Amino acid sequence: MQEHYFELKVTVSSHHSLFLDFLTDTLPIGFEETDNGFIIRSEDNLETIIWGLEQFGEALSKALGENIDVECTQTKLKNSDWVEIYQKSIEPLVIDKFYIHPTWNAPHDELINIEIDPALAFGTGHHPTTATSLRAVAKYVKKGDLVLDVGCGSGILGIGAIKLGAVVDACDTDIVCVENSELNAKLNSVKFENLWEGSCSQTKKSYDVVVANIVADVLTFIANDLKSVLKEGGVLILSGILDKYESKVLKFYQDFEILEKITQDEWVTLILKQGRK
Repeated sequence: MQEHYFELKVTVSSHHSLFLDFLTDTLPIGFEETDNGFIIRSEDNLETIIWGLEQFGEALSKALGENIDVECTQTKLKNSDWVEIYQKSIEPLVIDKFYIHPTWNAPHDELINIEIDPALAFGTGHHPTTATSLRAVAKYVKKGDLVLDVGCGSGILGIGAIKLGAVVDACDTDIVCVENSELNAKLNSVKFENLWEGSCSQTKKSYDVVVANIVADVLTFIANDLKSVLKEGGVLILSGILDKYESKVLKFYQDFEILEKITQDEWVTLILKQGRK
């Protein structure tokens, strides 16, 4: 182990989810999400990552026609105690009937435990989209339901559904997410019925509940695919939506009844039922 490591704190003024996707696709190492950015740690200097983030921010500003600020602060720290500091920063969470805890914390005696290794996961329950999606899963998934988790990421939503007694398939277009979902399922002693790299259009099944925690634009692009795999009268859980894009997303789901909206900070999770009243 080297004597020092580098810590890069990144703050973004908007479009947190797009920067999350960028880092997930480009970084060969794990990173930590914060409310308004990210923390990246490496034994290598992170100047190249800083340059990439700044370039991505500039390109995004031009594409969207708005000013997006990216602030990067890199510091050099002693390597001896960063693991302990990191572990202390990841606290267990209670979300409805679920108890989400990292591998180094003991399980809860009364709640449904979901064990997540933050070093492997992109979704640990700390981000509002994951938290509100879990609340929706807790409320609308029943024992025996056939569930599809689209864009499964860390697998946390699908694992929660399995622990409620559902039969769960999951998919993601990123092979790293598929691998992480499989590892986290094993960590929780559960198994996805089917887990694949690719889109939801590859399945031939129909599902009682389909959950997709992605981003607003993708939810509009794949609206027909999501509808096609949902049983008549089924429930669709859509998340990853900034409140200012809610109406944009709903335009693509006008044939659905809105059962509930779960909001946290600037994020919205929509629970929709096929067929309007």
